[in-house]
Amino acid sequence: MTKNPATGALLGLALGDALGYPTEFDDVPSILARCGPWQEMALSTPAVVSDDTQMTLALGRGLRTARERGPLGPPRCERPVREEFVAWSRSPENNRAPGHTCMVACGRLARQGPWQAASQTHSKGCGANMRVAPVALIPGLSEDERSALAQWQSALTHGHPTALAASDLTARAVRLLADGTRPQRLTGELRSYALGRRTAYAGHWLGDLWQRAGDPDPETFAARGWDECLAMLDRLDTAPRDPERDPCELTGDGWIAEEALATALLCFLLFPEEPVRVLRRAACTRGDSDSVACLAGAFAGAHLGADAWPAAWTERIEYRGELLALGELWDKG
Repeated sequence: MTKNPATGALLGLALGDALGYPTEFDDVPSILARCGPWQEMALSTPAVVSDDTQMTLALGRGLRTARERGPLGPPRCERPVREEFVAWSRSPENNRAPGHTCMVACGRLARQGPWQAASQTHSKGCGANMRVAPVALIPGLSEDERSALAQWQSALTHGHPTALAASDLTARAVRLLADGTRPQRLTGELRSYALGRRTAYAGHWLGDLWQRAGDPDPETFAARGWDECLAMLDRLDTAPRDPERDPCELTGDGWIAEEALATALLCFLLFPEEPVRVLRRAACTRGDSDSVACLAGAFAGAHLGADAWPAAWTERIEYRGELLALGELWDKG
C-alpha cells in the first residue's frame, strides 16, 4: 500500500483546521458544553476551514508555479508566492478572521520594493508555521534548501527569528514523519537539528532581515529564535502525557510560533497511531485551536498517510480538490 504522505498531511491539516475553527477563542468547559466529550467531537457539515488552510494553499500554489519554472531559489520563488499571498489577502473568501500580521504584511507585499520591507520583524505569531507544510512536502530539496525555504516563507510576513526557527522545525517534523521517522524519536531529532542550525543564517534567501530586526549580526538573530524553540522542546519533553489534560496548560496556548509547534506535537505524540483522536484533542483546547489542530493533523497525516483519514470526513472538507491535486503532485515526486 502506498503511503502518500503529502496527501495525508494536507488532508490532515485541513481537517484539523476545520475541526478546530469553531472552537477557537473558547475555553475547554465551553467547548465541552457545546460539543460533548472531546473524544466524540464531530466535524461540521460543510467542513469549513480557516485562513490557516487558505494560506497553506496559497503557499503551495506559489511554490508549484515556481517549481514548474525550474529549481527553487529566491528570485524564482518570490514573485509567485508574493502574488499568491496578496491575492489571498484581497480575496472575498478571506473572511475567516485572518491574522493581523499576515494582513499588514500582505498589504505591504502588494507595493513595489524589497519583500523585507513588508516583514513584521517583531511578530512571532503562529501564522507562518501553520502554513509551512508545503515546504516539507515538495520532493527533491536538500536539507539546507528546505530549511532556507521554510524560513523565507515565514519572513515574508513574520520576520521574528523565532517565527523563522519554528517554521523550519515544523517543516522538519513533517518531513521526518513523511520519511518514516518513528514518533518516539521525533523530538530528539528536532533538538539535534535545532542545535546544528542554531547560528546558521540563510543570507542568500533572507538578505538584510537581521539588520531590520535590530540584531548586531546574523548569528545573534538566528540564535535568538532557535534558543526559544529549544526551550520549548525542553518544555515538551517534560510535559506529562495526560490525554485528559488540556495540552495548552502544558506547552502554551499556541498563539505564538514555538507554542503552536510544541502543543501540536504534544497532541500528536499522545496518540501517534490514532489520527482522529489527535485532531479531537487538539481542537478541544483553550488556545489557538484551529492552528494547533491543523499542525497536529499535518504531523499525523505525514506519519500515517492519506488512508488514515475517514472518507466521510475527507469527502466534505473545503478545498478538497485542490488539497488532493497538490498532494498527488508531490507524492508522485
